[in-house]
Amino acid sequence: MWRGDYWFLLQNLVLKDFKVRYRNMSLGVFWSLLNPLLMMGVLTFVWTRIVPNHHIKNFPVFLLCGLVPYSFFNIAWVTGTTSVVENSALVKRVPVPREIVPISTVLSSCLHLVIQILLLLLMTLGFGLGVNIHWLWLPLVLALEVVFVCGLALLTSAVNVYVRDTRYVVESAMLILFWLVPIFYSFESIPKRFVFIYELNPVAALIFSLREILLRASAPHASTILKLVVVSFAVFALGWVAFRKLKGSFYEHI
Repeated sequence: MWRGDYWFLLQNLVLKDFKVRYRNMSLGVFWSLLNPLLMMGVLTFVWTRIVPNHHIKNFPVFLLCGLVPYSFFNIAWVTGTTSVVENSALVKRVPVPREIVPISTVLSSCLHLVIQILLLLLMTLGFGLGVNIHWLWLPLVLALEVVFVCGLALLTSAVNVYVRDTRYVVESAMLILFWLVPIFYSFESIPKRFVFIYELNPVAALIFSLREILLRASAPHASTILKLVVVSFAVFALGWVAFRKLKGSFYEHI
């Protein structure tokens, strides 16, 4: 079990990463709002004017339900992958659990996630969809995505110490994933033979759940939540075990 001073270090690493990321930017944390708004505007124009889709109501909110979790996943996984190498001084000189480094990087991205979720909720209210009791599901489904990303970050940050191309593999995977998660298309448009695969993808499952909660004012499907729980914790366990096996030789390769 981590001691109290380790938790203190984790908190400080989270805040430091968040501050450093925006230290020299004139707009600062506003970029957390501007990026999803720009993407929402562009994709709304394309899918309502260039390639009209009249079957999806409240399309800007529909898009944000996809863009917000994807944006968090993208930033958290990429920065988590490079976290051990970029914090080599801490890893080499400070006797703390090395797992703190990638986990703190993912948790610092949660601050962006909170800001963007607030934007999504405001957009939901702005389109007249209103508050419903199923909003209480939001902390659970979002926490499961954080668990999933922490597992991936633990795995790829450890591998990246030995194979520095890992970062570029992750970035390429994110480009592919943009099209393989339902950001601008609905669950109903997915062929039935691929539905099971989508539900096993925690990012896609989170998007499905957000749309059920915010757009349809209903609870997420029980099967989707169950698969989200199983896959998220399985990936976290895999990442934790892999990191612990690989961290022993970090000092020699960083």
